[in-house]
Amino acid sequence: MFKTYKTILFNPEERKTLDEVKRQTAIFTQNKFLINLIESLSQMLVVLNKERQIIFANKHYYDFCGIPESKQILGKRPGEAINCIHAFVTTGGCGSTNFCKTCGAANAILESHKGIQSTKECRILTQTLESKNILVTSTPYEYVGESFTIFALTDISDKKRTETLERLFFHDLLNSASGISGLSSMLKELDKPEEITEVANIINRAANNLVDEIQAQRQLSEAERGELHPDIQEVNSMSILHDVKNLFSTQAIEADKSILIEENSELHVINTDPVLLRRILGNMVKNAIEVYNPKALITLCCRSINQVIQFSVHNPATIEKNVQLQMFKRSFTTKGVGRGLGTYSMKLLGEKYLKGKVGFESSKQNGTTFYFEI
Repeated sequence: MFKTYKTILFNPEERKTLDEVKRQTAIFTQNKFLINLIESLSQMLVVLNKERQIIFANKHYYDFCGIPESKQILGKRPGEAINCIHAFVTTGGCGSTNFCKTCGAANAILESHKGIQSTKECRILTQTLESKNILVTSTPYEYVGESFTIFALTDISDKKRTETLERLFFHDLLNSASGISGLSSMLKELDKPEEITEVANIINRAANNLVDEIQAQRQLSEAERGELHPDIQEVNSMSILHDVKNLFSTQAIEADKSILIEENSELHVINTDPVLLRRILGNMVKNAIEVYNPKALITLCCRSINQVIQFSVHNPATIEKNVQLQMFKRSFTTKGVGRGLGTYSMKLLGEKYLKGKVGFESSKQNGTTFYFEI
């Protein structure tokens, strides 16, 4: 049902042989002053040849990659050493796939090949679903008649997480709390019981949304620290769909949209964590609600496909190609600074903790469908 991306080469696949890489390493390491300088820096630093292969890396880079210095990384490309989720899609590896077109590191290296020093931000999701935000600077370097790139990296993941928390607590949650405060003050001015009931219901929904946002952030923080423990139990698939529909129906109506459960949805009893499953599907629905597409119908479904149970959320809008290539990366968003956790948390919770598969398909003909297979 769902397509995969056709592989398109962004940078050449060709590599130098390991013997040739070792020759370049030997030439480079003869400059003891330069090597000592690189090792004395507190910053991660890598030297790349023209084929984007590592010929030297300082200790900080080994530590960042979680690789012992005794393990050989010569000849690898930066994303392969970091274990980027896209680094092994093609035989060309890091820097060669269509996903790499939006990678700050790949583009910075490309600019250094043109003789330009380049600084860019890079978002990486590893094969173990760890999210890394890195600031990279690529500097062209000519040495003994050969072209190299000095590749400096700074881990800014904590900075990005802080920005997200500040956005969440100082902006989004403050707005919600202010709304609750304003509505509650209105209660004192109302006399008619039906008006009081209506405002009280709005306050209740707003308070529940506020609590849900705080719980979602706590859940995500625990998941990133490896401290989240799923509560596996028997779950009725149709009950889950109805829970998600009921939870977001009012929000959808306010956005001039509606939510429907497909008639051909199937009832299955599965073993999973219902709270995490609702969180994953809820994030899919939130994304669909936030897309500007008035009168749109958001469709929920569950069915058995190829011996797995697939939950899906469909909306008629289309995701732009450059956005598709960066989907599921932490902090990537089209909604403003400090956002971009929804799709990332789907992937993290769905794959690392519920051992399923999260993906999507988007086209002008069929709209956008996010799915979770378990």
